[in-house]
Amino acid sequence: MKKQMPKGLYAITAENFSNGKNNITVVKEMLDAGIKVLQYRDKYKTKLEKFRQCEIIRRLTLDYDVFFIINDDIDMALSLQSEGVHLGQDDLPIIKAREIVGDDIAIGISTHLPKQALLAVENGADYIGVGPIYKTFTKDNVVDPVGLEYLGFCVKNIKIPKVAIGGIKLSNLLEIYKYNPENICMVTEITASENIEFTIKKIKETINDYY
Repeated sequence: MKKQMPKGLYAITAENFSNGKNNITVVKEMLDAGIKVLQYRDKYKTKLEKFRQCEIIRRLTLDYDVFFIINDDIDMALSLQSEGVHLGQDDLPIIKAREIVGDDIAIGISTHLPKQALLAVENGADYIGVGPIYKTFTKDNVVDPVGLEYLGFCVKNIKIPKVAIGGIKLSNLLEIYKYNPENICMVTEITASENIEFTIKKIKETINDYY
């Protein structure tokens, strides 16, 4: 049975932006701070390296009852029985991915344009990433910022959950929450923090009125 993704803060790993700490160490700090949605993303490791990290992280997410999403790797999501898999626009089409993962794993997809968001709904996505809202440097070859206008379009027209992502910081957090997306994703604001627990506490205090 497919698990419902919790609303609120959505965290993503970014080992290259974690002050020298590895993904497992950062994830432990995130989970201790109360993160309930976590995506494992690493564009630079080998598949085996990623799998070994994800094996450990999967056990942690089960212990902490966290909704665990794996970026790109459908077979890894299946083998570790993660709650979700997240796809990009250049990955396997949602319909084909659904044939592989079945109905128990949620499928999310990054979108940057209204037509991509509408197609995601049509093809059976469980949620969409909306962004990058602001300029971001956490990935190579990232698309240009889509701005708040696209977030507004998605909130108004897309009925499945929306995850606002891309360059979101504590300093601009309330600009995002005025649109009331179901989830907001912060990457380096968390992973690069000297005190992850304190940063997540401040984020939760800021968004407390919205969730």
